[in-house]
Amino acid sequence: MAEIRRRKQEAGGDEDAACMGPSISPSITEAEKRNSSAADSSDHIDSEEERLPEEKFVDDLSKSIPQGTDKTPEILDSALKDLPDRWKNWVIRGIFTWIMICGFALIIYGGPLALMVTTLLVQVKCFQEIISIGYQVYRIHGLPWFRSLSWYFLLTSNYFFYGENLVDYFGVVINRVEYLKFLVTYHRFLSFALYCIGFVWFVLSLVKKYYMKQFSLFAWTHVSLLIVVTQSYLIIQNIFEGLIWFIVPVSMIICNDVMAYMFGFFFGKTPLIKLSPKKTWEGFIGGGFATVLFGLLFSYILCHYQYFVCPIVYSEELGSMSMTCQPSYLFTPQDYSLKVLGIGKTISVFPFIWHSIALSLFSSIIGPFGGFFASGFKRAFKIKDFGDMIPGHGGIMDRFDCQFLMATFVNVYISSFIRTPSPSKLLTQIYNLKPEQQLQIYSALKENLFDLLT
Repeated sequence: MAEIRRRKQEAGGDEDAACMGPSISPSITEAEKRNSSAADSSDHIDSEEERLPEEKFVDDLSKSIPQGTDKTPEILDSALKDLPDRWKNWVIRGIFTWIMICGFALIIYGGPLALMVTTLLVQVKCFQEIISIGYQVYRIHGLPWFRSLSWYFLLTSNYFFYGENLVDYFGVVINRVEYLKFLVTYHRFLSFALYCIGFVWFVLSLVKKYYMKQFSLFAWTHVSLLIVVTQSYLIIQNIFEGLIWFIVPVSMIICNDVMAYMFGFFFGKTPLIKLSPKKTWEGFIGGGFATVLFGLLFSYILCHYQYFVCPIVYSEELGSMSMTCQPSYLFTPQDYSLKVLGIGKTISVFPFIWHSIALSLFSSIIGPFGGFFASGFKRAFKIKDFGDMIPGHGGIMDRFDCQFLMATFVNVYISSFIRTPSPSKLLTQIYNLKPEQQLQIYSALKENLFDLLT
């Protein structure tokens, strides 16, 4: 402000002239006006404690967080030392991409339980990578309990969401175990009680002069839970609808990510979005076309196998999860006529193929915005990656930022266009009723069926 006044005085202006516009005091530039207003606004901050983390703080914070793509195994580093950095990164990313794809195939071979456990482990790791950034904020000010509270809320959230899945799909079995029946009956009340304990714990941990930071980090924890835990809960639900509803969307995101990188690496010239300077329109469009073609082919292959298309239900006869069924309409070939003016032919196609087009379009058009969102988050804290677990890729969150958005879409898509009332689920709910209530339902069904038959 003093500098601006000095320049105004040197130019022969006064405060009244300054109010008349830029034509009266040409020495005041637009940049100086912005600096002046910023200085004025800063006068309203009472103390340093009320400021949000600024540039110097963010610079210090970024130094304590791993920068993933800079860390590579020594063997690879020495073997590729003669390559330019661009090609070296390309080779490393390629090697670990194939390692992850092979690992994903092995997990699928392990069955639905292996997929569910993997989903839980990925969720925990993603949460840890996000929370570690907030923990650096908290640790600088020496505030208590942030990390402990964050993990407590993660456990509480998982108890609620995964408990809901267990009650839905295995309620009958759990109810037969006497000491577990209480947990099923009062599951939501117990979940709320656990949350209240964490809520009270947080309030008691508040420290004078740091309220704003503590409440900001409290919100940080809950947003992280919303992004990570809720999405993993939806992924588990998708798996129970049939492995194909999990494998195909996940594979589409992987395909889109790989092919967008390949097209961008070799042909990319036109920047796509400022949040990710390396993303190009060529990569975005090329990855989209490749994803649609891959989705059609991959879906066609999986539709032939009961292992992938059957819903996962608990079989009382087998005493375990069952993945055998009579394939539904979606996975039974149907004839479609392609005749135009009497010219053409009839083709036989699995109806699921048409749904795979919708999934592939979402994964290639909207899915990348999950990655752009993560890029913006990382830019805010001046970090390259969320972690350094996967050489050439960064952390687990860097690989699954688009997967969570895709999982939500698949779950919404199934509930809107696919799911129909399930007899097995209805029977599960009926078995949970008291004997007199079950008899009441039996009598009502008997009368209704008798009326229909006569």
